[in-house]
Amino acid sequence: MNKVVNDFSIIVGTKNGSGSSTANNTILRAIFKMGIPVSGKNLFPSNIQGLPTWYTIRVSKDGYLGRRDINEIVVAMNPDSFTRDLESVAPGGAFFYADDIRLPITRADIAVYPMPIKELVRSDPNIPTDFRDLVGNMVYVGILAYMIGIDIERIRSAIEFHFKKKAKPIAMNMGAVTAGYEWAKANLEKKDPYSLEPMNKTEGMIMADGNTAAAIGAIFGGAQFVAWYPITPATSLVEAMNDYFPMLRKREDGKHTYAVLQAEDELAAIGMAIGAGWSGLRAMTSTSGPGLSLMTEFVGLAYYAEVPVVIWDIQRIGPSTGLPTRTSQADLSFATNMGHGDSDTVVLMSGNINECFDFGWQAFDIAERLQMPIIVLSDLDMGMNQWMSKPFEYPQTPMDRGKVLTKKDLEELKGNWGRYLDKDGDGIPYRTFPGNKHPMSSYFTRGTGHDEYARYSEDAATFHRNMMRLKKKFVTAKQYMPKPVVYRSPGTKTAIVAYGSTESAIIEARDLLAGEQGIKADFMRVRAYPFTREVDEFLAAYDQVFVVEMNRDGQLHQLLSLAYPQHVMKMKSVAFGDGMPASAKWIREGILSQYAETAPARSVQKPAAKTKTVVKQSPPKRGTVKKTKTAKGGRKGVK
Repeated sequence: MNKVVNDFSIIVGTKNGSGSSTANNTILRAIFKMGIPVSGKNLFPSNIQGLPTWYTIRVSKDGYLGRRDINEIVVAMNPDSFTRDLESVAPGGAFFYADDIRLPITRADIAVYPMPIKELVRSDPNIPTDFRDLVGNMVYVGILAYMIGIDIERIRSAIEFHFKKKAKPIAMNMGAVTAGYEWAKANLEKKDPYSLEPMNKTEGMIMADGNTAAAIGAIFGGAQFVAWYPITPATSLVEAMNDYFPMLRKREDGKHTYAVLQAEDELAAIGMAIGAGWSGLRAMTSTSGPGLSLMTEFVGLAYYAEVPVVIWDIQRIGPSTGLPTRTSQADLSFATNMGHGDSDTVVLMSGNINECFDFGWQAFDIAERLQMPIIVLSDLDMGMNQWMSKPFEYPQTPMDRGKVLTKKDLEELKGNWGRYLDKDGDGIPYRTFPGNKHPMSSYFTRGTGHDEYARYSEDAATFHRNMMRLKKKFVTAKQYMPKPVVYRSPGTKTAIVAYGSTESAIIEARDLLAGEQGIKADFMRVRAYPFTREVDEFLAAYDQVFVVEMNRDGQLHQLLSLAYPQHVMKMKSVAFGDGMPASAKWIREGILSQYAETAPARSVQKPAAKTKTVVKQSPPKRGTVKKTKTAKGGRKGVK
């Protein structure tokens, strides 16, 4: 039996609402604290309690964090999913199960380990009766820790982190872990090859979910007003803001510098946010696809009235309410075309939790610079699951409030300005904030036809002139968009293009293609719409381009085809949407099914070492500034 170290997946099958989240996150964090690259993905149903749920922990010495299609270790705690869980174990794998589940085990090609979960919990007098089912999950943590080599002190550290050093729950949960560990040590003989050994590949890294990262980024970006309505998988974003706002945005006199309102529905939420943005506050909301649908008319109003607002769309699979607890990238087409009539939407596409943080503050800068709604796309996989990351970097550029006229500015202009007048040729007019006491600062905001001075008009030429100016603004937006991230290998004419959370699976798929088929492919991850010049230049450099995304219709492929018709013949769609996070396997198979050896000398290479040149580019900086921070987490410019 060949030993397999730090390269396998663990999946735990339990019931929704059974308290397994604490146990699974304890395993995840303990492995992370051992210095081993790891990621965790929760597959849960859309009910509150009772249906099967699974949590997958991927351990990868090579740092791959995407979903795998193979489960080497399976822990079965739910009789309702027992048969399915047993079938999912890879040949040669390990199957741990609660021994009170009296179902037959017919497989002879795996190692089988029964666990006396209930017996061990009942024998501990420190666990109250009404806590036994919840704490019982920690028994399998202890058994698994012994069998695969999880450092027990790292388990303790993870439990202390979760319970915030509260002595009683720490002692109760650690007691169950210890009971499982000691029982396994005395009763189980290892028959599988999987084990863990300490590494140093997580040093200086953090673990977080994308929704929390976005929340902190928005707070650091000066968020002042948040209106929202609960919806999976976006709810935890605003919940995280509620957790961090009191810590980071309190003045010395104890007063808070923010407001968070839970509205009666998504229409009210976006209406409130737009009103706050109009008044000069940095305003936002968060939602998912069904909520975004309800916000459409208001977003069109904000586009035409030119009001800055930020909308986070944490995508789930649709249509309609669809599968509310599964992930997707199928809102892209809708997001880029929100609003009635002729309108354009600027969309940022976060691809990892660092970008969730960065776009949290950058979205406000872009919204106020362009005076329009900005939609930031994330998804359930990135938003609600735990990811390894570099620590977040505090914003180093000053807050960009855009073209705002003060009382002094109006004095110099002698009141000669128009709210929708393009003075600079970039399509972006000047605005004033309510409270500006200059008599010429006021204007009437309307969603109906208006001229350059905000006066009501149904004149055809005036309306057309205004719409063409708005189109010019969308072209101007390109200079403020984050440029794509590019991974290059020399000597290839094949490329992959994608956006969002598929990046981790694509990086692994590239290595599989190079190592197994000798196919080398460069990779570009698009980060914004409208597309920047670099996207066109990348597409032009290759003979064939595979556009990978998690939706049915290839929505990014469609947008690229519309934007760059000269490249249509070389672009091939690799689209797949079943609600599961992208895996290297389906990406590899999707590319191979369409791969054409059009230029053997250039397109097909011999397997090579895993070497990458990563080019990461940021939005253009707006001047050189001193590094300034407020004492309580806001950026300079927010009181």
